[in-house]
Amino acid sequence: MHNEKNLSMFKKFAVLFYSIFVLNLVSAQHGEATAEAGATTELSEKDKVKKDIKEHIDHHILDAHDFTLMVDKEGHHIGFPLPVIFYDNGFHAFMSNSKEGFMHGEVTEVDGSYYKLHHEKIFKTDASGELKHGEDGFPTNEMPLDLSITKSVLVLLLGSVFLLVLFTGVAKSYKKSQVPTGAARFLEPLIIFVRDEVAIPNIGHKYKRFMGYLLTVFFFILFLNVLGLMPFGINVTGNITMTFFLAILTYLITTFSANKDYWKHIFWMPGVPVPMKLIMLPIELLGTITKPFALMIRLFANMTAGHIVVMSLIGLIYVFKNVAAGIAFPFLTLVIYLLEVLVAFLQAYIFTMLSALFIGMAVQEHEHEHHAAH
Repeated sequence: MHNEKNLSMFKKFAVLFYSIFVLNLVSAQHGEATAEAGATTELSEKDKVKKDIKEHIDHHILDAHDFTLMVDKEGHHIGFPLPVIFYDNGFHAFMSNSKEGFMHGEVTEVDGSYYKLHHEKIFKTDASGELKHGEDGFPTNEMPLDLSITKSVLVLLLGSVFLLVLFTGVAKSYKKSQVPTGAARFLEPLIIFVRDEVAIPNIGHKYKRFMGYLLTVFFFILFLNVLGLMPFGINVTGNITMTFFLAILTYLITTFSANKDYWKHIFWMPGVPVPMKLIMLPIELLGTITKPFALMIRLFANMTAGHIVVMSLIGLIYVFKNVAAGIAFPFLTLVIYLLEVLVAFLQAYIFTMLSALFIGMAVQEHEHEHHAAH
């Protein structure tokens, strides 16, 4: 009975999130089509719909200098501003909706210099706002050092504070009693799972040294992945910069925790002929780099792809505009969305498990195991 109640609540949440996705897409499509009606008259109606859908998907998965919840029918962005901070001959700071703020492609003057926001990147320009493009199609204008509190940074900070407060409370509850209470009752099975199924099998008896990092990265990625299922464009783990630094942390911990056996097997593999050692050396060194690279790409690609698929399926309803599309695509969207819930947990587990595996390879004692076997 309890499980049926939880399943019913979960279904209600899924339908609610799906509805907000649809409302957001419809309002953005209508608003952007109205604002650009004069500039897109040469396009067919279906092409304009496709263009609006693509722009909305891009806006949903990319970082932003303001937090937009939705776009109304007039094309106005509903949300709240964020601090814009950048360095160019001194630090400059202002809110994104202030008179100096970047208002959706307009030129901004700051202390006599002109800047323009293009695809959420700040470029230095002139009063006309013209951007010069290279052969690859990307702007060649000078870019100041952007230190803004963007949407992803804000969610990152909020997530960090939330987890800090949550697990501080869990630690305090265990000081009072060994019987878990409150949030600890829900989190304890996950903590034990990471310890017994991830850390111990992959690292061995030295697992306690790395439990803090493994628990942090597991719950941090899980929390951000779940937030990414919200229909407000929160796509932190779909940001390759974020996954890059998570992978770098694993790489640094692995590198600085590695024992001499680990480096010996990389630089001069025992029991291998010398010519083969010379061939294997660069391959093994390259392997130390490809491991964190795989961590980075795996998390980034899976989370970004999920967002794009869900938004694309919703958009196809307005491309085809028929009864079959109105029935099939909402059902497919709900199925993919539920699958994304599983992926959110699965990717947190895979990142943590692979991190534990790489750390375990670096700290295992080959010589000790060899003598023990004899």
